[in-house]
Amino acid sequence: MLTFLDFEKPIAELDSRVAELKDTARGGDLDIDHEIERLEAKSARMLKDTYSHLTPWQKTQVARHPERPHFRDYVAGLADEFVPLAGDRAFADDQAILGGLARIDGRKVMLIGHEKGSDTTSRLKHNFGMAKPEGYRKAIRLMDLADRFGLPVISLVDTPGAFPGVQAEERGQAEAIARSTERGLALGVPSIAAVVGEGGSGGAIAIAAASRVLMLEHAVYSVISPEGCASILWRTADKAADAAEAMRITAADLLSLKVIDRIVPEPLGGAHRAPAEAIANLKVAIVEELDLLAGKSPDQLRTARREKFLAIA
Repeated sequence: MLTFLDFEKPIAELDSRVAELKDTARGGDLDIDHEIERLEAKSARMLKDTYSHLTPWQKTQVARHPERPHFRDYVAGLADEFVPLAGDRAFADDQAILGGLARIDGRKVMLIGHEKGSDTTSRLKHNFGMAKPEGYRKAIRLMDLADRFGLPVISLVDTPGAFPGVQAEERGQAEAIARSTERGLALGVPSIAAVVGEGGSGGAIAIAAASRVLMLEHAVYSVISPEGCASILWRTADKAADAAEAMRITAADLLSLKVIDRIVPEPLGGAHRAPAEAIANLKVAIVEELDLLAGKSPDQLRTARREKFLAIA
């Protein structure tokens, strides 16, 4: 069953009532189809109205929804073929960042992204999408490979941030993030980054320094989480909603600030309600952006990318 967020409780109650009426109709001779249709229409209107006026904090909750599609789901929906490549050739294979050679609508690309996992076991395996230094060094290795063979780089961003543990710091977390960001900026091939859920801090920008940066409609992208910001400014995470409002972390805000280049629409009620539709929308956007970048020389791509990021106020 669909997991409802706190602000969706009125919708959940209506849907529950509809489910009860449908069970009643199946088990007896009562003709309540009209009542069911009326409640379903009311639920749809309520859902549309709610998602038309989401606050930044509510969008954060949608971006973190446990049933939102993750990297493996996007690979299955975007790629006609996918050959995973593992390891950083230095320390280990970090499962928080996955990547490999792919074919999208006939185009050969290098596909890289954060994977959060979909249940307790997989979330622990992928460390909730929080990469360690070896994850970013894997990304660098794959970007090097893409540059060498002239393959566009597609990156899917969905992370609360880089792993903050002592072991990661001991292995050079900051240096790995900086070098991954630098490698993305220096690519001589087209690069497209899409923030599909959370875009958290350096853990996100490490694979999002791209020619074109896209965001799903209800994704968020920020230098720190709303809770982290609130803890610093107000000494309490209870002010997270206020922090989210002040930080301007939504796709609409970031498009107006020219931090991103395009918003990809989500199905009504968020990507978690219709994952296949959300993935199809992103595929259309990626293919269109690849076509726009096709034919540009490595120097043109590097210059445009440099100017794009330097122009961000």
